[in-house]
Amino acid sequence: MARHPLVSILMPVRNEACYLPAALATLSRQTLADWELVVVDDGSTDGTPALLAAAARRDRRIRPLLCSGGGLVAALNEGMAACRAPLIARMDGDDIAHPRRLEQQANLLATDPGVGLAACAFRHFPRPALKQGMLAYEAWQNGLLDHELIMRDLFVESPFVHPSVMMRRDLLQSMGGYRDCGWPEDYDLWLRMAAAGVRFARLPHTYFFWRDHPGRATRTMSPYSRDAFRACKLHHLLSGFLAGRKTVIMAGAGLEGRAWQRLLAAQGIGVSCWLDVDPRKTGRLLHGAPVIHPNDFRPADDRMLVAIGVRGAREDFRRMALPLGLLEGLDFICVA
Repeated sequence: MARHPLVSILMPVRNEACYLPAALATLSRQTLADWELVVVDDGSTDGTPALLAAAARRDRRIRPLLCSGGGLVAALNEGMAACRAPLIARMDGDDIAHPRRLEQQANLLATDPGVGLAACAFRHFPRPALKQGMLAYEAWQNGLLDHELIMRDLFVESPFVHPSVMMRRDLLQSMGGYRDCGWPEDYDLWLRMAAAGVRFARLPHTYFFWRDHPGRATRTMSPYSRDAFRACKLHHLLSGFLAGRKTVIMAGAGLEGRAWQRLLAAQGIGVSCWLDVDPRKTGRLLHGAPVIHPNDFRPADDRMLVAIGVRGAREDFRRMALPLGLLEGLDFICVA
């Protein structure tokens, strides 16, 4: 009976001939050699199938699967079903892995059986064209170095770069794999894992390099739009933090807060009051609810969503909440 590898690398690809050779080369240089690559070709029309066939002839650890173009979620689930190892590492065909990535993530999961998902620090490349928003996202995510920090900021943004994580296969299967709900399939998975009590961890070293280019899925596919992220967050908030709520307090009366107000209204949830520091807004009514300066706020029974999009304002709010006795995760959650 054939022995199964320690790590299955799950890689969906479609028309990836430009970058795929570099990604495969980084896998061949891994210090942990006990892996298989389950690479799912989701209907490529370029040279990807030929590249994969040649790679599989050179290295028996590479196992190409052909799909009919059913989309990313279908490809992920088909690939997951074919993975034989107890650990599944995600990777995309346009990214680069540090030589010790698999070794270090597998070691973390081996030494801490209570952790279900191991992430690592990442770095965007190429750097010259990166905008401030992408650099800020990189710094924010890399700063979430333990489970508690990850859970604190879980509803701010996706706390993990999907192709950088390693998970336990039985955990991923127990969650039902990936879902196609019209929003990010990876973020939806993290939120389901968190609700199920899964513990997360992150290696502080940079073991993954995320290629930025105009054709990247996060730039071109509607499930990764801001509206789709908000819809995903609200879906999970309604089954947890906001379950049974008819009104909420909204911190932030700007564009982000008003976008949340519209989403909540569609679910029959009203805003009882707004918190904002802008003197042009305080004292007014917005969608029938008063806008209050934080200095004038008195804690109420309603739970609060913090939807302040200005950089640095989230930490300012957390400092303001302390003397008011507001507890994050219990009284308020940051959603931006």
